[in-house]
Amino acid sequence: MIVVTGGAGFIGSNLVRALNERDERNILLVDHLVNGRKVHNIADLDIADYMDKAQFIEKIESPAFLNDVRAVFHQGACSSTTEWDGQFVMTNNYDYSKRLLHWCIAKNAAFIYASSASVYGNGEHGFRVDRKCEHPINMYAYSKFQFDQYVRQLLPNTKSQIVGFRYFNVYGPREQHKGSMSSTAFHFNRQIIEQKRAKLFAGCDGLADGEQKRDFVYVDDVVDVNLWFLDHPDQHGIYNIGTGQAETFNTVARAVIDWHKEGDIEYISFPEHLKGAYQSYTQADISGLRRAGYTKEFLSVKEGVARYLNWLNSADNKISF
Repeated sequence: MIVVTGGAGFIGSNLVRALNERDERNILLVDHLVNGRKVHNIADLDIADYMDKAQFIEKIESPAFLNDVRAVFHQGACSSTTEWDGQFVMTNNYDYSKRLLHWCIAKNAAFIYASSASVYGNGEHGFRVDRKCEHPINMYAYSKFQFDQYVRQLLPNTKSQIVGFRYFNVYGPREQHKGSMSSTAFHFNRQIIEQKRAKLFAGCDGLADGEQKRDFVYVDDVVDVNLWFLDHPDQHGIYNIGTGQAETFNTVARAVIDWHKEGDIEYISFPEHLKGAYQSYTQADISGLRRAGYTKEFLSVKEGVARYLNWLNSADNKISF
């Protein structure tokens, strides 16, 4: 069996889809469906069983629970970067992850988990998987960083596979439930449909309008990396997942406009509350990923946005949230 926590979420549901495409259906999907609209992410997926997160946490204390687990893809977390209840965040993202990690070690199951590029803070020291670059600036980032630190202590002396992925700006299908936290490609698409204008922030940090850059990575590429490591159990460690190439918000907006063959860009005032607390640039250092042996090229923004909008604007996926 394969366990996917956060399996009804964005990356988790895409992982389940990709596993199904491999004819893998012996899957336990773990989530916390307070937001029942996430059912749209999983309605077309085939799984063996569903379990609520609270029940799952309780069950893993039992030695006899799920003795046939091959791997756990741990995607579940409190992902709000504006949540300042540190006790809540650490309980959900750090303590839970530790318990699940030790359960996997005891079961000799692969533990493949979601970290975050947010551990790099404002990025002033770069985006390498290196302690010198890591300076989290919110509780979500700190919880992910501290779990990575915990994993680093265990890696040299643990035989079972442990892999952590620091996701950069992931976009693509099955993210609609995230609302305001959905990708810019998702929001630009809706704005072009409804208003014929994509709204971008004006320039900041000495940059021209819309020229802030992020490492935008398509979700299919993220899933492919996860499954590659599943297929290579000798590989372990913590890795960045991004394209390795920063692209501007203007590039994303133009890709959306090109797909629709209509629309313009409108620049809006940069929000006061984000000044001094905004990442104007991110770019993953993926040298570790390449050294591990992952050689596949990542989709560019132009390629990924076109693929995403083909899916998003199809009749089956025009869902209102």
